[in-house]
Amino acid sequence: MPFRFLEDIAIADVAFEASGKTLEHLFESCALATTQVMVDLKTIGKEVSKEMTVKARDVDKLLRDFLDEIIFIKDSDLLVFSRFNVKIKKNGVYELKANAYGEKLDMKKHKFGVDVKATTMHMFEVKEEKDGWKARVILDI
Repeated sequence: MPFRFLEDIAIADVAFEASGKTLEHLFESCALATTQVMVDLKTIGKEVSKEMTVKARDVDKLLRDFLDEIIFIKDSDLLVFSRFNVKIKKNGVYELKANAYGEKLDMKKHKFGVDVKATTMHMFEVKEEKDGWKARVILDI
């Protein structure tokens, strides 16, 4: 998996580090990690698709807003996703378009984790490195 949970960073929240060869792959990894906290990815089918659009002036805000959108859709539409296809372009501001594939939450089918409220600013980081992109995210649960 292109992400790992950091157990020694946040006691009352959930922290993870993710990576990707490209910025798009990093965002996909972060989306999967965020979903895994809420629902076991292996239990989520791909019967529904949803398009998301997020705009922000910097990549940090773009990632936070994207992850918060995934959390919001879970809470408002009861949809969870196990695959993401992310495209990002920059024309003055960053614009993300993502297709997410998943299904409605089902108490009998899905293995639930913890309820994520939002991403936090604490220790939040997105950075480009020689071999790709990395992010550290802490989720408020």
